[in-house]
Amino acid sequence: MRIAVDVSPLALPRTGIGTYVRGMLSGLLEASGGSHEVVAFSVTSVGGSRRIAAQLDGLPVELRARSLPLARVWRSAWSRLGRPGVERLVGPVDVLHLSDWMQPPQRAGVRATTIYDLGPLHFPDWTHPRTRRLHEESFRHAARACDVLFAISEFTRRDAAETLGIEQNRLRVAYPGVDAAFSPEGEKAERERPYVLAVASDEPRKNLGVLAAALKLLPELELVVAGPGSALGHVGEQELARLYRGAAAFAFPSRFEGFGLPVVEAMASGTPVVSSSHPSLDEASGDAALRADPDDPEAFAGALERALAEREALVERGLAHAARFTWRATGEALVAGYANA
Repeated sequence: MRIAVDVSPLALPRTGIGTYVRGMLSGLLEASGGSHEVVAFSVTSVGGSRRIAAQLDGLPVELRARSLPLARVWRSAWSRLGRPGVERLVGPVDVLHLSDWMQPPQRAGVRATTIYDLGPLHFPDWTHPRTRRLHEESFRHAARACDVLFAISEFTRRDAAETLGIEQNRLRVAYPGVDAAFSPEGEKAERERPYVLAVASDEPRKNLGVLAAALKLLPELELVVAGPGSALGHVGEQELARLYRGAAAFAFPSRFEGFGLPVVEAMASGTPVVSSSHPSLDEASGDAALRADPDDPEAFAGALERALAEREALVERGLAHAARFTWRATGEALVAGYANA
């Protein structure tokens, strides 16, 4: 098969979706074993194209990047006009795997996409209006036009079936994987006091206010937040790995997720985890995280105290649980889905 993947989201500093896009490419390449050709393509600004090339550095994948001024307008126009076919940019394809940035037409082949979560539909007040409109258009198109849709968890697969009315036979699960950088071995971040790490943006669903309130009940611990809008801001993969390994515990109080990749990254790094009890985090947490009500600071504080006391057992369970999630398995799920679409 010749598989074309829209990697336009890599034009932004890498967050959860960007991590998945790069990881799925590496997984596709590994699962293909040379028997399938993978082409990455994008329509972005000049700066965005440079960031994409940098993020794909080291992956043996062909990149077809189109750099345009007002790229967002061009993407929207291409999606709405329905011409020319994507083949004009990438050549003939057997599979076109869309992002939620655009829905270009194709002349032939399987049409596929990934659904990360339906938060913009369930909680519109938590999302910028422009972002919400983009996702709503993407969801409608995917439900109508895609031959196969991959959800990043069983929770999201069920949500897509119920909320978007997508038939079960078009929906598959392709879990994310954990990058090799996240392991117990390696340098640990050091700070003046033991710290609880959170990896999140400052958007409402990440619920950092509850975590801050919980840490006020545990004055011996410092709260360290990495992510867009936080004190540390966006950090690279190697620095994030150091932060995971150095943390006394990792906390993830989110009210809603598609999967919750930072939970398993922290486990893979040998750090005990306390995560929200919302069911969207059941699969990421498994039996290896302590769970707490995301609206109860006292419950989170109590779970963090338990995590420190039960560190050895939680780390052991976490390492075993995180080992289940590999990008090769992601790639294998994608290839099987394409073949059976």
